[in-house]
Amino acid sequence: MKNSTGFLKHKSRIIQVSAFFLFASFGTIHAQTVKGTIVGKTNGALPGANISIVDADAKAVSSLDGDFHLLSPKLGEVTLKIEYIGYETQVFPYTIKEGTNDIGYITIVPEEKLISNKLTDIQEVMVSRPNALTQAKAYEIKKNSNAIMEVIAADAIGKLPDRNAAEAVQRVQGVAVARYHGEADQATVRGTPFAWTSALFNGNRLPSANVLGNRCFVLDVVPSELIQFVQVSKAITPDMDGDAIGGSINFITRTAPAKKTLSVSGAGGYNTFSQDGTYNASIVYGDRFFKKKLGVLLSGAIWDRQWGADSFDVTYNTSAANDIQRKSINSVMMKRYMGTRRTIGLNGGLEYKFNADNKIYFRGMFNKFDDIRPVYETYVDYTNKRYQYNFRYSHYQTELYGMELGGEHSLSSKLNLDWMLSDYQAKYFLDTPPTNSTKGLPIATFRQKITGGFNNLSSDGNRYWGFDSPDGIGGEYMDYSSDISSQNDRLSADKLLLSQLVIAKLDNNERDKIARVNLKYDVNPNISIKVGAKYRDKDRTSTYGYNTVYLPGASLGIPNSPALLTLSQLATTDAPSGTAFLGGMNGNYDSYIMNPPTKDQLFQMFSPEFLQQNGFRDFSSAETNATSVYTGEESVFAAYAMAEIKASDKFKIVGGFRNESTRMTLNGSKATKEGTPATTVISESIVESNYNAFLPMLHLRYNISPKANIRFAYTKSFIRPNFGDLSPGSSIDNTSTPFTITRGNPDLKPTFSHNFDVMGEYYFNNIGILSGGVFYKKISDIVFSDTSILNIGGTNYNITQAKNLQDSNLIGFEAGINKRLDFLPGFWNGFGVEFNYTFIDSKVEVPRTDSNGIQYFDKTSLPNQSKNLFNVILYYEGNKIMVRLAGNYRGKSVETINQKLGPQYYIWSDKNFTVDFSASYDITKKLKIFVELNNLSNESLRLYMGDNKKRVTSNEWYGSRGQLGVRWQIF
Repeated sequence: MKNSTGFLKHKSRIIQVSAFFLFASFGTIHAQTVKGTIVGKTNGALPGANISIVDADAKAVSSLDGDFHLLSPKLGEVTLKIEYIGYETQVFPYTIKEGTNDIGYITIVPEEKLISNKLTDIQEVMVSRPNALTQAKAYEIKKNSNAIMEVIAADAIGKLPDRNAAEAVQRVQGVAVARYHGEADQATVRGTPFAWTSALFNGNRLPSANVLGNRCFVLDVVPSELIQFVQVSKAITPDMDGDAIGGSINFITRTAPAKKTLSVSGAGGYNTFSQDGTYNASIVYGDRFFKKKLGVLLSGAIWDRQWGADSFDVTYNTSAANDIQRKSINSVMMKRYMGTRRTIGLNGGLEYKFNADNKIYFRGMFNKFDDIRPVYETYVDYTNKRYQYNFRYSHYQTELYGMELGGEHSLSSKLNLDWMLSDYQAKYFLDTPPTNSTKGLPIATFRQKITGGFNNLSSDGNRYWGFDSPDGIGGEYMDYSSDISSQNDRLSADKLLLSQLVIAKLDNNERDKIARVNLKYDVNPNISIKVGAKYRDKDRTSTYGYNTVYLPGASLGIPNSPALLTLSQLATTDAPSGTAFLGGMNGNYDSYIMNPPTKDQLFQMFSPEFLQQNGFRDFSSAETNATSVYTGEESVFAAYAMAEIKASDKFKIVGGFRNESTRMTLNGSKATKEGTPATTVISESIVESNYNAFLPMLHLRYNISPKANIRFAYTKSFIRPNFGDLSPGSSIDNTSTPFTITRGNPDLKPTFSHNFDVMGEYYFNNIGILSGGVFYKKISDIVFSDTSILNIGGTNYNITQAKNLQDSNLIGFEAGINKRLDFLPGFWNGFGVEFNYTFIDSKVEVPRTDSNGIQYFDKTSLPNQSKNLFNVILYYEGNKIMVRLAGNYRGKSVETINQKLGPQYYIWSDKNFTVDFSASYDITKKLKIFVELNNLSNESLRLYMGDNKKRVTSNEWYGSRGQLGVRWQIF
């Protein structure tokens, strides 16, 4: 049962503070405010516009919807000024009356010429390219933000071939992404572990159905076409969620436009790996009715593509007695994926403005990601002297859907309130096979004994790569070839015996219900106070490692059992075509390709009739399955208070604190051995984790000039442990070689960080920026994934468990520039360059114990943290044409830490550099054609063990893709 006493106390305090500001506002009810909406002539609402009263101390900045609220110190006729990068400054008279003055929509137009000073020359720069203005929105939001923030707008996202939410942020300074079979699916800020970056939608952290129980939100479920803005906050403010050590990425979905709009797009393309087609389409409709009081927005997108990937994976005998033999090869796996992915996204929004003081809105979304990928795996198992062939039909389904209702209200000229209620749910599940009551991932395993032994063995009888071998025998993985010494041992469908059938359940469901309220009180034009509260109730159910295992009686020596079936006795189909198998390596690997069972045959193998007829029995581990399922509840109550102080025209202070109280309960099972002889007893296990996070924060911003500022920030932030890491049970994966055991650790602590940032920004006249700065993080109780090998009953198991490390630190710097080369003559002034670079250095001490029981420490970097990140974009923007060539680089990073064996057995992800291309041509003002090309460099993903990149653990190739399409802005 949840303890709600603390929450009630916090709520009472918020109510008291809110009441104070409400009563304080009564004395100013006769004050005067000016409200309105700033829009561009061609591209809708303009966020971050500067609105001021000339010759008065009164300024305001427009919101993401273009709305502004300006507190006027006087009545009567004043002169209003509207300023925006790339637009003409608009100055006009306006008569202010008591109360609320609704000025309505203010339309400003792009500037036809900008004046820039270069030494002693004055140069006129023509801005006739509307593409330049899309970046202006992002820069205005960044420039006026209280937080240290990077911003990209929907129009800028559309300039590059980025199809989902993760790919949309990979170009941002300091952001790195993880790629899953060729598509980005997670993002992190400043190279920190992915779970240290919070992914938000409209200011709320969304539920995660991540299969591993992580809090990381998998971003490939959301099409990029549904996103209006992306805000990457590197130093948060108290009104943002505090669980963001790396930073937070806030995806803001599309809202009702300022005027009627309807646009459609469609494209078709080709994948070089699958050698098959792709297509995508989108539509956006929005309008305003009833004198623009009611706004409506509907958008949808679909992306359907054939895809594929090859992978060469190696496991090593790290449980061996000595260091040399620990680097011998346990198994080699050659794998091919070939399937279909389909991403569908729908987004709807309603907004009703009762008057200038009151507005309510509704947003809803539905996203579905179908990942259909039959997988074909061939193992050479050196330890057990056999082949293993796995075929599985993987149809993973991810859903994200929900809604939110909110409002914005001016309770008086000085007191403003906004609120939101939201309910979102994320699901990850499989519903195959249809022939069995258990649903999950159906896997058929075939095995073939190797009787004649292996070639290329070292003098100690083990298989190595040549550089690890005691006598240099073994070669390198890129030239891997058959080690079979006898032609009779060649992989054959007549000799591969059906040895195991498994259904792996992978179901996760997480639901978040959130209520939040914010109050802002303008003490005077120079001081504002803001308080707020948020309550989140999370429910989670998770099944991972729950395996239904069927074994044939003949393989177990049960008398009178039916003979084992061979692969050739089953209904099979041709192996998938596409590019050459393992074409990224040297040599020919066709001998490892098998014609797999048909999908219907695979499903039929799990039917009761097939299982009974062929002597299969259920040998599922009740112990493992019981401990692989858990449910969880988490309640978070957060409250904050902050002040925004304009100390002078150039100096602004933002300070305050946030407090987050977390109460979590996980309900699962544990298995213990009792009695003599020992028997396994399954009992209930409950994990409770209650903690409080008090997070002070301070931001300083000094405007050196209207075009330049410098920022300083101190923030304290934290990260909650992952659900899967806290799970009271454990799970076993017995479909791979070696088997894998994942254990939870109920004693994990949250990770806290003290963060320091100094950043500078300079905005060019021609819509560009130069920025840079340094940052430092002092981090305690880091959670890392420890891996080790354990031999149980003669079988090796990979053991994975999360643990806390001691304190660590991270230091880095970043710099970026976006510069249009408009000082060049004629055609050449359409060129530009965008470049950003981030350097990150972290130190983590991993405790170890030597053979004498003495503890010492190894030093490494944070998991998933790359030392070097950079983006480079070369572009040309003319009146009708736009061309972009983009490179994205992520340096190597440690992925898993082996605390027992040390750095020589850590798993590293190698550096990765991808090159993308996009171009568009305006046929008319409303119609354009475009081309998009991804991974022109044909980059692969590589993992390796220890200090030698040739000691590969995985290398995956997925080819390139491209498409040609059209966009039509109907109105």
